[in-house]
Amino acid sequence: MKTTQLKPGDRVNTWYLVDAKDLVLGRLATRLALILRGKHKPGFTPHLAVGGDCVIVINVAQMKITGNKLETNSIKRYSGYPGGLKHIPWSVLMKKRPDRVLRHAVWGMLPRTVLGRKQIRSLKLYRNAEHPHGAQMPVKVDIMGRSIKVLGGN
Repeated sequence: MKTTQLKPGDRVNTWYLVDAKDLVLGRLATRLALILRGKHKPGFTPHLAVGGDCVIVINVAQMKITGNKLETNSIKRYSGYPGGLKHIPWSVLMKKRPDRVLRHAVWGMLPRTVLGRKQIRSLKLYRNAEHPHGAQMPVKVDIMGRSIKVLGGN
């Protein structure tokens, strides 16, 4: 048996297109984190961004949040000054910037390193069905099953 490790030059970048309409936030975030880390590929290497895949998520404003998480959960921001901690509830963010809720959930599942910051930059979130990445020819996929299913082109 021989264990092989992929080098950064061996990676093949793929652009995936995911429609978040009627998908549950937590389940969607776990699948997106899995793709961003590259764990869906057979040559997964934990300390390298070998996956290198970019994920475009459209219709983020229409994703579901189950239970009473809209009222109880919030995103914290701290200015660095005494008394500068702000809690922004998800109910407010889902009206103004629903992409921040999903980005925060995915970021919670990635490593807090240079590698994790590189991987989160590969996540492109859009409120509606329009996105400016047509030139990259993203592959539309269904990520909610046991494996990633390719649905077709653009």
